[in-house]
Amino acid sequence: MTVTVRFAPSPTGLLHVGNARMVLINWLYAAHNQGKFILRMDDTDLVRSKPEYADAIERDLQWLGLKWDEKVCQSDRLDRYDAAFETLQAQGRMYACYETPEELEFKRKRQLARGRPPVYDRSGLALTDEERQKFEDEGRKPHWRFKLEHEAIEWKDLVRGDVHFQGENLSDPVLRREDGSWLYMLPSVVDDIDLGVTHVIRGEDHVANTAVQIQFFKALGAEPSAFAHLPLLTDISGGGLSKRSGSITLESMREAGIEAIALNNFLGQLGSGETETIHHTLDALAADFDIAQYGRGTPKFDQHQLEALNARVLHDMPYELVRDRLAAMELPHADEAFWFAVRGNLDKLEDVRTWHAVCFETLDTPVDDAAFIESARKLLPDDPWDDTTWKTWTQAVAQETDRKGKNLFLPLRRTLTGHDHGPELKVLLPIIGRPRVLERLQS
Repeated sequence: MTVTVRFAPSPTGLLHVGNARMVLINWLYAAHNQGKFILRMDDTDLVRSKPEYADAIERDLQWLGLKWDEKVCQSDRLDRYDAAFETLQAQGRMYACYETPEELEFKRKRQLARGRPPVYDRSGLALTDEERQKFEDEGRKPHWRFKLEHEAIEWKDLVRGDVHFQGENLSDPVLRREDGSWLYMLPSVVDDIDLGVTHVIRGEDHVANTAVQIQFFKALGAEPSAFAHLPLLTDISGGGLSKRSGSITLESMREAGIEAIALNNFLGQLGSGETETIHHTLDALAADFDIAQYGRGTPKFDQHQLEALNARVLHDMPYELVRDRLAAMELPHADEAFWFAVRGNLDKLEDVRTWHAVCFETLDTPVDDAAFIESARKLLPDDPWDDTTWKTWTQAVAQETDRKGKNLFLPLRRTLTGHDHGPELKVLLPIIGRPRVLERLQS
């Protein structure tokens, strides 16, 4: 059996970090098991689904490095849903209902007021032909519900363990609206059957849906997929994330300079109990992946933790993984030596421009003590320079000026780099080179 998973976004908005965590875990599960990853656009909502959102979803996944093996759109598969509907209808599992939204809400409130669960009372199932015709004559169009079997529904969840439902405690779900359009429930199962999806990994808000969908699988003559339901990601205060609330999107992450691999590390480890091991490639992250490590606790998205991890990723990033990006930034002198010299002082990759300018461009740096700087200039060693030059020079300056510590090092650093802090000057000095150092000391 080839492990096959799917990520099924609705192109009705931009992906946020909660969506990213779910797609990442699906992708990692497939990669760890040498399986297949399917991107399925749930675009049956013709009013809210937009091509620009579908494009943005693909762009976000490409940025994360999550390549898909197959892509399908539900809008291209409407005939398959019609066929499944007819199959269920022939089995007597579909029935027409004519209640308005207001009537259904009234029923729900009345049941709650009586201390009963708001389970649909199957009034539509009890309608006579005359009653149906009366509703039709009034201009009402039916919505269609699936008749659940009142039996035990059980599965072993890869995250939650043994899960049990009783069919009589669940409402018969609406599968088709009055206008003939589809809700999520049936098309999702039809796709999972047709595409050979072996594992459905999604949020715990779908647990009750799974109990219902297991009966769909069986009614359509298919074996249910394996299921894993993960706790939903919240913001740091415990609030929910959604497209509509303006939660942090992947687009905003990218624009803020967050490394894709840093976000992958961060989201992949949330809720898993793992320490913050940094993996510089998705393959390495997949090799260590184990869905059994995810617990039932609610993971929280902390922007400050992500930013700290982003810096750690850059501080440890091999040159071969960033070489092409540095070239694309048009930094002509950003070779391996330069990268290793400055990477430990980067919070975002864009910060590398600052240190490239420090090393290779003309700077107007401050001079706090002209007499001290002139003394240091006279003691500047001749070429060639290496990582011992800084120590040799500052020891000579210290002996000449009787300075030490901050009073010795800070004026030199500020004059040479324009900054109070930065990469070790024993490494940076040979990269800047004697001509530029001399120019800054003289100015």
